[in-house]
Amino acid sequence: MKDVVDSYDAAYGSFSSVVAIDEPGGGGRVYPSRVVARLSQNDHASYQRVAELVNAWPCDALNIQHEYGLFGGDDGERIVDLIAGVRKPVITSLHTVLPDPSPQHLRVARALCATSSAIVVLSETGRQILVDRYGVDPNKVRVIHHGVPDVPFTDTREAKRRLGLGDRMTISTFGLISRGKGLEYAIEAMQAVVESHPEALYMILGQTHPVVRRNEGESYRRALEAEIAANGLSDNVVLVDKYLSFDEVVGYLAATDVYLTPYLNPRQIVSGTLAYAVGCGKAVVSTEYLYAEELLANGRGFLVPFRDASAIATTLVALLDDPGLREATERRAYKFGRRMTWPHVANAYGTVFADMLPAHGREALATPA
Repeated sequence: MKDVVDSYDAAYGSFSSVVAIDEPGGGGRVYPSRVVARLSQNDHASYQRVAELVNAWPCDALNIQHEYGLFGGDDGERIVDLIAGVRKPVITSLHTVLPDPSPQHLRVARALCATSSAIVVLSETGRQILVDRYGVDPNKVRVIHHGVPDVPFTDTREAKRRLGLGDRMTISTFGLISRGKGLEYAIEAMQAVVESHPEALYMILGQTHPVVRRNEGESYRRALEAEIAANGLSDNVVLVDKYLSFDEVVGYLAATDVYLTPYLNPRQIVSGTLAYAVGCGKAVVSTEYLYAEELLANGRGFLVPFRDASAIATTLVALLDDPGLREATERRAYKFGRRMTWPHVANAYGTVFADMLPAHGREALATPA
């Protein structure tokens, strides 16, 4: 959400106000000055107070960056009451659209879409599901891609030097770690990769997801470490257990020869890490979940079956063996990624906001600074 706000304000010379969401125990957090209100997740009255504040605040529209689990009530239904109480355009950005929703989830999602002035989704797949499965008016749904950094297309040599990686062929995966990421299959694949590329290094970058850590500690990470040791891969697979800043993510991607997402959920319709990899012009190998099918189409990457270490290994080796194939894939990904950069995302939001306002309020929103 911060990236959306920052890029929009940079494009339009505005200063957006933010409503923060406090989950239980989050009341003691300290926020920057742009946070003008706090929504208490499980306090029903808080939703009405925020709606009243939005009505009184000197703003033109409300954008809700929506994810299930952020809002109170069954399937987050309390946010529907907030939207219904706002007397200004409400543009709701859905980060998740379930392809096979339960009846209750479907009811809440339809109400959310009905009360919003416009719906933003982060992929064409998400738009199609809303229209075909949820019955949402297609004219109400806009696609704005997940934002990515606007970086130059370069080779990996300088980035590898900065990270002390030398000339090693590098494979990476980044993001919060959980069992659904399928990292055990990627590690298994590395056994075959190092037979032909003993210099190959696979970097698994990121901390354990905080919810996973609360529920099961670091058991998944420990299992991955044990698999690495048992297969003699300690020199070829590293777990970098830290939260990565934006600059660190971009730096590791710049040093990456092949990006890998071995995720296990076939219905996943958005992945910020995959979006970043494509935006940075990386050759990608991914399991065939919905978002990967869309983003890696037309030669922008390679899809492999789920839970298939052998297919992962074969595809990785093919890319490491063939610099020409790797570069052609990188350039196709990078070209597509230009439409996903944060300035493009900001301009797309400006267009949506302007379309929702009366004619007298459109000019400032429709004209970037």
